[in-house]
Amino acid sequence: MAGSTFGKQFTVTTFGESHGAGIGCIIDGCPAGITITKEIIQKALDKRRPGAPSPDGSANSAVTKRVEPDSVEILSGVFNDKSEGTPIALFIRNTSQHSSDYNNLKDVFRPGHADFTFDAKYKGFRDYRGGGRSSGRETAARVAAGAVANQILIQKGIKITAYTTKAAGIEISKKDFSQIEQNSMRAPDNDAAKLMQEKIKELQAAGNSAGGIIECVIQNCPIGVGEPVFDKLDAELAKAMLSIGAIKGFEIGDGFAVADSFGSENNDKMHTSNGKIYFETNHAGGVLGGISNGNDIIFRVAVKPVPSIFQSQKTVKKVKICEDLSEDIQIDKTTYENIDLEIQGRHDVCLCPRIVPVVEAMSAITLADLILRKGD
Repeated sequence: MAGSTFGKQFTVTTFGESHGAGIGCIIDGCPAGITITKEIIQKALDKRRPGAPSPDGSANSAVTKRVEPDSVEILSGVFNDKSEGTPIALFIRNTSQHSSDYNNLKDVFRPGHADFTFDAKYKGFRDYRGGGRSSGRETAARVAAGAVANQILIQKGIKITAYTTKAAGIEISKKDFSQIEQNSMRAPDNDAAKLMQEKIKELQAAGNSAGGIIECVIQNCPIGVGEPVFDKLDAELAKAMLSIGAIKGFEIGDGFAVADSFGSENNDKMHTSNGKIYFETNHAGGVLGGISNGNDIIFRVAVKPVPSIFQSQKTVKKVKICEDLSEDIQIDKTTYENIDLEIQGRHDVCLCPRIVPVVEAMSAITLADLILRKGD
């Protein structure tokens, strides 16, 4: 399968399936001497892992009941807690697969999932258990790699913070970063998070799901990160975010609101003080001409509702029929039939809280790659 590697200088290749032996990644291009420990990577993984309880210890109605420890193993590239400059291999074993939940999906295409497109592209050779390679479980490998990338950024004072701004139709009314890890939705507004959870519980009881919006702020990014034309910083961030399966939209700065703005309003006016340049506003979201301008980099992503819902849905099943060409020759042909499907198993109701750390990880990987390309 091509397309499993991200980056040019700092590269991340992920491997594995949702119900296979495990998932992992190979990181190449990490400079030598970067502090990397199992504890650093595990802390990031624990924010994404399935079955994790709410910060107050209660059950989180938004996330799947599949419980995985997501314990990372560092197989190579690290010695005495320092990177060696050689490829770093990380592995996370699967321990809680209920593969029998998917027996009825061998030849069925779940609405909203990648089943049909994977089946068509790979000519029927797909792992239908939990979506296989297309499963959101693949993102655990990204989070592990992102923890390594973040160690490079920490040395430069760069800080990445993502959070839920909207879920199940409920929006935040304030941004208090200290509250992000105080609630189950990873929202910077505990009151709004409570309302989100209440709505999600209603949807869960009805066998339905919800989407939302995640915002990310990158602070202290140096000026000059990003390559002109095709490898712009915002273009690379957009590709990184849209490579996450559940994300269907990306905007940076004022985003789509610029369509209703005017140049006199949208331009970020500049002034100088004590020999430094300052921007009076940040409509551009910290990026001009695809290159960081020193402002906070601010972008948002749209997260679709979880496609696995516990309601009857119309879909299609693949059926093989045997056609007799002659007395001695038979061929198998594929056709399709309409069916009603009721999905079984353990599934998230709203992905936002578990995608927040994935957004942070992909941001870190993108920035590490571009900074190393810049030579800083």
